Amino acid sequence: MNIDKFIEMYKEAFGNYELPVAVWYSESPAGEILKSKGCFMHNLKPARDGGVVSFDVDAIYCPGGKLYCGFIEMPEFIPPYVSLKERYKDVPEQMIDFVKGLELIDMSGKYLNFASITQIDNFESAEGLVFFANPDVMSGLVSWVHFDHNRDDAVCVPFASGCSATVAQTITENRRNGYKTYLGMFDPSVRPQVEADIISLSVPMSRFKEMYHTFNESCLQGTHGWKNVRKRITGNED
Repeated sequence: MNIDKFIEMYKEAFGNYELPVAVWYSESPAGEILKSKGCFMHNLKPARDGGVVSFDVDAIYCPGGKLYCGFIEMPEFIPPYVSLKERYKDVPEQMIDFVKGLELIDMSGKYLNFASITQIDNFESAEGLVFFANPDVMSGLVSWVHFDHNRDDAVCVPFASGCSATVAQTITENRRNGYKTYLGMFDPSVRPQVEADIISLSVPMSRFKEMYHTFNESCLQGTHGWKNVRKRITGNED
């Protein structure tokens, strides 16, 4: 898989819309460590804009963020907080079962990195790619995901915080060598951290390795339907 070739294909399909962000762990930070004052998803904007950012356990303020990034075990207060305070789950036990099902990987002592794909030399270290997109762009991405098979769960919208969808579920799926991709940014707590028209699609590298080869075969290249959508994405300027 060639990054430069993929960027070329992506721009052909989506114009100059923002490129996806690679996510991976490392022993040392790949970019500037940004400390969050709340939800760390807000601090991904530099990576979305073409740079690199890194986080460790101390850089992430939110205990949920620390949990979903694999930096800590779940604190006892999180299940009742998610259920009784945030009211995202009916009872605390649902939250306990949800976290158990994630099979979170212990990444304490590691650094979590996010980088525009323009900033990495290859896809070898990446655990997944995160696409931040408006509905028009997302329609193309989801169509691409569905192009080569008929699995009903190819695109999933499970219960998830923003960091769970983009990090925990995506990386766990990659470690399983799975095929599921995850729509995210539906958690009301994360919505203020992204633009009003933006949601995310997280693709584990285990799936992207297949999708890379189907990009130009899908509707994203040269079809009448996509040309009409692309005009609205680009403003018909290119």
